[in-house]
Amino acid sequence: MKLFRHGAVGAERPGIVDGSGALRDLSGVIAEIDAATLSDAGLARLAALDAATLPLVPAGTRIGAPVPRPVNFICIGLNYADHAAESGLKVPEEPIIFIKAGSAYSGPNDDIVIPPGAKETDWEVELGVIIGTGGSHIAEDSALDHVAGYCIVNDVSEREYQIRRGGTWDKGKGCPSFGPTGPFLVTRDEVPDPQALDLWCEVDGKRMQNGNTRTMIFGVKTLVSYVSRFIHLQPGDVIATGTPPGVGMGIKPEPVFLRPGQTVRLGIAGLGEQTQKTIGG
Repeated sequence: MKLFRHGAVGAERPGIVDGSGALRDLSGVIAEIDAATLSDAGLARLAALDAATLPLVPAGTRIGAPVPRPVNFICIGLNYADHAAESGLKVPEEPIIFIKAGSAYSGPNDDIVIPPGAKETDWEVELGVIIGTGGSHIAEDSALDHVAGYCIVNDVSEREYQIRRGGTWDKGKGCPSFGPTGPFLVTRDEVPDPQALDLWCEVDGKRMQNGNTRTMIFGVKTLVSYVSRFIHLQPGDVIATGTPPGVGMGIKPEPVFLRPGQTVRLGIAGLGEQTQKTIGG
């Protein structure tokens, strides 16, 4: 099952994709894709619907992020060994956790706003994990039972802010528009193995990233369990699980970064695609 949200920023309504791939409005059934919806019982109720009988979403309607702004927008750093190598950093012994600002959270096709004066804005295609059942100290063996579904995240990053401005990575990760998420929440029953997904990113039609989640250092169930030791996970929380190689920072002999007027397109097998335009802030 594929769920999504549609409408203007701040006024999104829930939707579901029917068997033919058409986008249908769910607002007559549920008010929001919230904790009740993301529970196993809530998802089962939606799966039992005849989605083809619901109203169509008008063509051209904006698609928002698939869940409301999460309590915790969590990211994992350096979770692909080859990305760590291109970044000139050691492979971590434990997952690196950082928090992306809630104000960075945005729709999958919303513009990326390059901050004033920023010169090193970069792309990162990532598998996003959306929590359905929260908890702390979740056992790894049952961790996937806490997952409602999966999505695409572009962990947009300003490398100067991240690396050379002191402190933690948050400065370079949390700017407005730096967290495009969606278009869909694809329920976990449709993703039998989250460690077997191709993911890619293009800039102006040139393929920059090609990867597969099988090369993660720490897999999804490990990450859900590990993060829950330090952060009480809530329904609707998003965990972005790291990016494969091919980011602009790692290009040789000179790095390549985004500038206004470009198009970023990214996708993950079975989860859809995103397209963003870059604009100056």
